[in-house]
Amino acid sequence: MPAPNKNQKFPLKNYNRLCFLKNIIKNPNILVGDYTYYDDFDDVENFEKNVKYHFDFIGDKLIIGKFCMIASGVTFIMNGGNHLSEALTSYPFAIFGEDWSAAMEGKEYPSKGDTIVGNDVWVGSGATIMPGVTIGDGAIIATKAVVTKDVAPYTIVGGHPAQEIRKRFPESTVNKLLELRWWDWPIDKITKNVQQLTGTSISKLIL
Repeated sequence: MPAPNKNQKFPLKNYNRLCFLKNIIKNPNILVGDYTYYDDFDDVENFEKNVKYHFDFIGDKLIIGKFCMIASGVTFIMNGGNHLSEALTSYPFAIFGEDWSAAMEGKEYPSKGDTIVGNDVWVGSGATIMPGVTIGDGAIIATKAVVTKDVAPYTIVGGHPAQEIRKRFPESTVNKLLELRWWDWPIDKITKNVQQLTGTSISKLIL
């Protein structure tokens, strides 16, 4: 049996609320890997609407790896939502132009860089990812979590702000998985291993 077509917008027959995400993205500053899917209770076009404060003139990117699972209502807050916090006021005078346009001369609004979601990451419904966060491969973000700092690979986090709940595997297993990088295998090799990948034993993988 062949693998699903990574270029198909809606991979589930007669169901248009789950898409392979890269096939609906229009913003060049949102980069998504193969087979990452987005499930939305209403309309998959909501994904880009839920990437907030993502202004072209800032240039920050949202980078999402392969084989991720992103649930309905997930929100990404980008750097355009940042304000001055060390100044006497955080009000953004300069964006309104006119005689206020010089307010930021010699200054910059704070930026935490690109937001990066690794491979094989599951982001639960209603979670919020803050600017500049890196989520490691294999991590799980619980429903309604607010992720304000980096998440280590194969770690489950939850809460507001998100805190580590537990590691998914012992460190030795995590290291082996990060070395294997199964998501980068040729698709025919992944297809041969789908039963093993949904199991619990690395030793049973067909390498």
